[in-house]
Amino acid sequence: MEVEKLSRKYDLDVTFSPYFLDPSTPPEGKPRRQMSNPDDPPSHLELRAEELGIRFTRGRTWTSNSHISLQAGEFVSEHYPELMDAFHKRMFKAYFDELADIGTVDAVVKLGAEAGLPEAELRTALEGETYRERVDEGIDWARQVGVSAVPTFILDEKYAVVGAQPVEVFEQVLEKLGKRPRES
Repeated sequence: MEVEKLSRKYDLDVTFSPYFLDPSTPPEGKPRRQMSNPDDPPSHLELRAEELGIRFTRGRTWTSNSHISLQAGEFVSEHYPELMDAFHKRMFKAYFDELADIGTVDAVVKLGAEAGLPEAELRTALEGETYRERVDEGIDWARQVGVSAVPTFILDEKYAVVGAQPVEVFEQVLEKLGKRPRES
């Protein structure tokens, strides 16, 4: 959301780098312990998400390994970059709002198709693990530069903004980098 606002105001080149939602999750996924009760007050993260029009549904019982969805992201980036935003939004909504398991080829292909991707092409890439090595390299790079949470935004390979920060935080970093808003 904030990146979209910034992209309208600044000349930005936005790329997605793979990183696990939860690096401790085994390939098959894992049960998740209850972290909050339905009537608990909203957390800071939930309140921030709500401000941005994002819904986090409580009650997740399963944590998906996100490697397959990250491979799909690389497929989209290479073949259908114009669908990258739609793909990411669909995966995000499926996982955080609908509590879907995004750790299987079938689930990711279905969600990718809903975002406009060709099912057969995506399935072939995922079943053949075409992007596995690229994802692993991206995750290694992210660890090397200190990424430890999702989302983390790396600006000009100099500054990192961790978490769902207000647009003003990004603007302060862009100012430090000498970036100016576009002329209106």
